[in-house]
Amino acid sequence: MKTPAFFTLLLAFFPLAISFAQGCSDAGVCSLNAFKPRDENPSSSHLKVGLTNGLADYDIAVFGAYLEYGKQFNEQLGMDIRLGALGQSGNDVSVFGLSDIYLNGTYALNDKSALVLGVKIPLSLADRTQYGLALPMDYQSSLGTIDLLLGFRHSFGRLQFMAGYQQPLTDNDNAFFAEAYPASSKLREIQTTNQFQRMGDVLVRFSYPLKLNQKWSITPSILPIYHLGEDQFTNASGKQQAIKGSDGFTLNGNVFVDYRIEEKGSLQLSLATPFVVRETRPDGLTRAYVAGLEYQIRF
Repeated sequence: MKTPAFFTLLLAFFPLAISFAQGCSDAGVCSLNAFKPRDENPSSSHLKVGLTNGLADYDIAVFGAYLEYGKQFNEQLGMDIRLGALGQSGNDVSVFGLSDIYLNGTYALNDKSALVLGVKIPLSLADRTQYGLALPMDYQSSLGTIDLLLGFRHSFGRLQFMAGYQQPLTDNDNAFFAEAYPASSKLREIQTTNQFQRMGDVLVRFSYPLKLNQKWSITPSILPIYHLGEDQFTNASGKQQAIKGSDGFTLNGNVFVDYRIEEKGSLQLSLATPFVVRETRPDGLTRAYVAGLEYQIRF
């Protein structure tokens, strides 16, 4: 089977993009099982363990881990639950903590289309401090908000399409003021996010799985994300203030490489990087790249 020219170009450009990209903004929905490229032969249950590594703004290294369980109850209804943790290190700050619980339900309309409904429950309110000073969102293990997740996916032959919507329903308790830090601190350069209010995201993903042989497959995909409005914070005068340039469009590329170890086990390597970014990303989700390794067992 020939690879479409667009995805051949994406694969060729990907290493270059990792070197020069400036940031990405995925609030979580893109990496969930229900929103990832679909397994051709989904099993009744699965268990996943994964590790991720990324490079954020201000020379911050980001490390993540997650545990996910999924069950397919019948041909139409399935569910996934995921627990994550996140650590950040850089600029004399090193932190680690639990992040969020994701709970998603999937309802198949037919063998090609499905609807997704989910919720993100934070295990942190983004209120972490150090030495009595509030830390910016870049050092928080969670956005600290309860989010609604909606999705739709459809297959056009081998081409897979997914559309998603993620809307925060609450605000977090972040209290970071950049001016509270000394002029010599790198954290003084970071956007103030006191009483941070994050807007929602809409996104789509186009993926094209390519089976190389019985064990190996590769899936390139593109992921446009649109941030629906300018995020806001409360300034030192107690007034809400919009963060200019925090709305708008991000275009990301993803490549998934899968290796089937045995009939029920598999490994997945994933790489993601942005090609187009928003001017300002105060939520701390900026990544020059994200690399992940996941082990899955089906039963």
